[in-house]
Amino acid sequence: MTVADGEIDLVTLGQRIRHARRTKGMTLGALAAAVDRAPSLLSQIENGKREPRLALIQSLASVLDVQVTELIKQEAPSYRAGLEIALVRAQRSPLYASLGLPAVNVSSKLPTEALEALVGLHDELERRAIEQAATPEEARRANAELRQRMRDRDNYFTELETVAAGLSAAIGHTSGPLTERALNDLTAHLGFTLHRTADLPRATRSITDLRNRRIYLPPPSHISHDPRTIVLQALGHFALEHQEPVNYADFLRQRVEANYFAAALLMPESAAVDFLQRAKTAKALAIEDLRDMFAVTYETAAHRFTNLATHHLGIPVHFMRVGEDGIIYKAYENDDVTFPTDVTGAIEGQIVCRYWAARAVFNAADRYASHYQYTDMGRGTYWCTTHVERTVDGDFAIDVGVPYAHVKWFQGRETTNRATSACPDPSCCRRPPADLAGRWADHAWPSARVHSHLLAALPPGTFPGVDDTDVYAFLDRHAQAANGTTGPSPQIAP
Repeated sequence: MTVADGEIDLVTLGQRIRHARRTKGMTLGALAAAVDRAPSLLSQIENGKREPRLALIQSLASVLDVQVTELIKQEAPSYRAGLEIALVRAQRSPLYASLGLPAVNVSSKLPTEALEALVGLHDELERRAIEQAATPEEARRANAELRQRMRDRDNYFTELETVAAGLSAAIGHTSGPLTERALNDLTAHLGFTLHRTADLPRATRSITDLRNRRIYLPPPSHISHDPRTIVLQALGHFALEHQEPVNYADFLRQRVEANYFAAALLMPESAAVDFLQRAKTAKALAIEDLRDMFAVTYETAAHRFTNLATHHLGIPVHFMRVGEDGIIYKAYENDDVTFPTDVTGAIEGQIVCRYWAARAVFNAADRYASHYQYTDMGRGTYWCTTHVERTVDGDFAIDVGVPYAHVKWFQGRETTNRATSACPDPSCCRRPPADLAGRWADHAWPSARVHSHLLAALPPGTFPGVDDTDVYAFLDRHAQAANGTTGPSPQIAP
């Protein structure tokens, strides 16, 4: 039997043998003589380059006065040994081999500080390589996992509500629209100041200077989102004590939490739930009314409704943000509606059925009017209320739907708009009608518009898509301006 039969790591085994030998006060030559083996063989074993047989391990354990189980443990015998193991493994990796650099000899003469530096460099090198190799599939998988966690909690997060409620109480905002004065009070309460500037890097919506506690925002004319939301999202990271994201999934989680926090400040839970419960009692629930009550965008009101509907009203719900081309940009459900998914279980980037309300609204006589529709699906009938919002990136349908049993609580339930969807069956809408295909199948060659965000690798960096140099140069300019100083302009490669 060999060590490999027990799936024991040779590098760790070698380190444990070396540690036990030194603890015993034996030289390599003395140990080799005691077990009747060549010193060169034991040297290879201690360096993790040779696989010993079980009989030899037993002999070594006997001479060193330790148990065999002590030698074959998976843990490093000491902090220093752990560093040595990590460096050996790193230098044997394909990533290090691709650099074409010589290996550092891991010996007792190598200072521990040097080991720590080398291991740290290798860890950072591996982290960056993994980030740069990240694929859209990984991003969609992270989205799917996050959405499942949201579904498990009915999209309601008590801890976020508690933080938001505490801050709302601190600034005296309990109901109605969040005013600019209240927003400034909240910003000051958290120790920040707000500053409008036209030179924010294109990839950012805001930048926070942590040293000087300044939040930089674009001018109102450059904002397609509610400017209050951008401020609240920026503040949310600090109110929720976020640390720098360690990977894309962590970045995504923080973004969702910041969005939730912003909505909870704009529409405090107590006031929003009271409003919704009274509307339900009157059988007059409407996203538009929630929007108008708190003076927010329709999408923000729809998001907030999905936070509160199941937990407080007992209504299962689904939400979608869909582009005019039918592509889903955001989605959530806990009502068993059948969203289109890819093999990873991700929804984002999929095309929604053309008969669903989120696409049918674009063909309505007035696409910007409230659109209500019943859709018969394989799992039952769903009712949706849909609103089209205009943005600088085009029109998007914001869709909120519920199972038929719950439509009785909503305005718009009397609609006669009805459709049938058999998706994901290709015969529903994925295949063109036979007569249309017969006329054009052999005579059409479209040039597709590539959705680059779905095909390209994820941008590297702590905050995906943001160029650190642009951010730091921006902060440098504004810090100097604020302090009345000037300095050399940063040299940025073209």
